[in-house]
Amino acid sequence: MPKRVELQDKGKIRGIRRRWLLNSIGVLALIMVLLWATFAVSLWTYYSYTITADLSARAELAANTFKSYTRSEYQIAAQNYISNFEDRSKLEVQFIDTTGAVLFSGYGLTAGTTPGTPDITDALEQRTPQVWPGRDPATKEPIMAASAPVIYQGTIVGVIRFVTSMSEVNRQFILGVTVVTLIMALFMSMMYFSNLYFVRSLVEPLTSIVHTTRLIAGGSYGTQIEKKYDDEIGELIDAINDMSLKVKQSETTQSEFISSVSHELRTPLTAINGWAETIQSGEIRTPNEFHKGMEIIISEARRLTNMVEELLEFSRMQDGRFTLSVERLDLKSELEDAVYTYQEFFRKEGITLEYQECKDEMVLISGDPERLRQVFCNLLDNAAKHGGSGKRIDVSLDRDSTDAVLRIRDYGPGIPPEELPQVKMKFYKGSSKARGSGIGLAVCEEIVQRHEGILDVDNAPGGGCLVTVRLPIDE
Repeated sequence: MPKRVELQDKGKIRGIRRRWLLNSIGVLALIMVLLWATFAVSLWTYYSYTITADLSARAELAANTFKSYTRSEYQIAAQNYISNFEDRSKLEVQFIDTTGAVLFSGYGLTAGTTPGTPDITDALEQRTPQVWPGRDPATKEPIMAASAPVIYQGTIVGVIRFVTSMSEVNRQFILGVTVVTLIMALFMSMMYFSNLYFVRSLVEPLTSIVHTTRLIAGGSYGTQIEKKYDDEIGELIDAINDMSLKVKQSETTQSEFISSVSHELRTPLTAINGWAETIQSGEIRTPNEFHKGMEIIISEARRLTNMVEELLEFSRMQDGRFTLSVERLDLKSELEDAVYTYQEFFRKEGITLEYQECKDEMVLISGDPERLRQVFCNLLDNAAKHGGSGKRIDVSLDRDSTDAVLRIRDYGPGIPPEELPQVKMKFYKGSSKARGSGIGLAVCEEIVQRHEGILDVDNAPGGGCLVTVRLPIDE
């Protein structure tokens, strides 16, 4: 069973979290601060503007009302105005003489005092209404004051001043800013924890993926990652798990291939060495024994040569040195040469090779005759090796409108259905006990594909294996 790695936080990918904090939460926090500052400034501006406009309007209106009074009438009218002033609970109204001293006040407590604030001085000097925010010189309470000069026939007879406390406004402002701050803090907290969960859902699988890939790189092929998400991360985990299994399978197959090739090379070498030593020792006394020994040496040497050639072809395929010498050729003639060669060989093995030739006189294609002959020989060898127990092999060549179709069928046990998808893979031998390197079909498919053809391996109806090769016809 392949090992499975739990999705645990075995290490922290700090880079992702750092980038997330800077790019996501950092930017969001900056936006929140800007919004908070904008709200605070806007709220204070609204309160300040509203109060300033109201006080200025009141002061200017009152000053215009009193501009028709003489100095003596001004004081009498001022006392009446204070007595009838309805907003005394919210505002303090003051009548100030030209020296800046308070003559009359709505609260009475400030009468006779000299506030000395800039709004009074500026109103007397500039002869225009003035507004001043600050702290009361006597109580240090935050206030807003608006002063307007009373001008009688071009002469300033006094100043009307409206004063309001800013304590309640400040409390309202602080309350509003506090509420907004709490809402933003709550929003930021929700965004932080929701994004933190999302980032952890990325970081933890990636941490496990990094850990697993290191294990695979270290030789722990087949290690699996536990999949918890059916998204892009899940697809990545599936791909890595599949890669891990395939690497393990490839490693196992390659090890089996090396073992199998070592055995396959050793077998003919043992036979050659054995018979060569026997002949050299002089133990063979009859011509028949000598002839038999030489036949075995030649046969095993030929098999060894074919195996080495096959390995060399595979090596050329792997490093890109596999090339074709393409020419126009008669596929029918090339196939018949291979069939006639193998008919006698199979007859000695007790296998009947039946050939059904194409009705056309010639089947012309563009191809490499040596490579195609290699395909024919390899496929016939495989048919005898794996299906020779059926004692019969059928070969046919036909054509349709675009392709030449070669079929080679044996009557052996066939291929287990679960092994069919892998039979053309390099090094794959499956459950077959027959001798071979496991790369013959891989070489054949490469050659056929280089000819823009298709090689298909399947089980034949009624038993046995059917190999079909389709090659484009050269019209």
